[in-house]
Amino acid sequence: MRFQNPANGYEEEVSNAFLWALLFGPLYFVVRGVWTHAAAALFLIPITAGLSWLVYPFLAKKFLRKSYLQKGWKEVPIAG
Repeated sequence: MRFQNPANGYEEEVSNAFLWALLFGPLYFVVRGVWTHAAAALFLIPITAGLSWLVYPFLAKKFLRKSYLQKGWKEVPIAG
C-alpha cells in the first residue's frame, strides 16, 4: 500500500504491516501515528495475557489504511 499526502505530495509506503506489528506490537502503531490502536494494544496486552499481540498483526493493514484515509491521504497504486 502506498499513500500520498495531497497537501504536499509526500508519499509513504506501508509494507509488511503484519510482520512489523508482530515484532514490535504497539510501538509499530506509535511510529505510524495510529495512536488509538497503540493505546488499545497497550491496554489489551496485559488483560489478554499477550494474546492481543498475536491478533493485532492480522488487523494492522486494515487499521493503517483506515488511519491514513481518515487523515485525508489518498491511496495510490504501487508502480510495477
